[in-house]
Amino acid sequence: MSRISSLSNPFLLGFDEVERALDRVTKAAEGYPPYNVERIDPEDGEPLRLRITLAVAGFTEQQLDITLEERELTIRGRQTEEPGNRIFLHRGIAARQFQRTFVLAEGMNVLGAELKNGLLSIDLARPEPTRQARRIDIVSRP
Repeated sequence: MSRISSLSNPFLLGFDEVERALDRVTKAAEGYPPYNVERIDPEDGEPLRLRITLAVAGFTEQQLDITLEERELTIRGRQTEEPGNRIFLHRGIAARQFQRTFVLAEGMNVLGAELKNGLLSIDLARPEPTRQARRIDIVSRP
């Protein structure tokens, strides 16, 4: 059974990649870790900035990994069980792993990341695109 896409309109040519990005985003499972996305008002001459903040309490800098590949920003956290002779009377904190992926728009730049008080903040910038217009010549053929 074929799927009809909202981007299959004949006036929206070449948006196949956008449709694939939307599919990836909708498949991303919500849940752990919780996160915020906030807009940071630009100062004079600065581009629009966004900040993604993930609640990663219990993770160290070495247990977190941030990669950017093909406009996909992926944050991974890996905790392992600590070996030892610990006897828990109650265990409510488990070692966890997670992966959270954000699809970035064309032109978004990752400025950096900071881990502070159990919150991982990743700053992004979106420079203003330059508007381009050009004239297309019409060629007559016999």
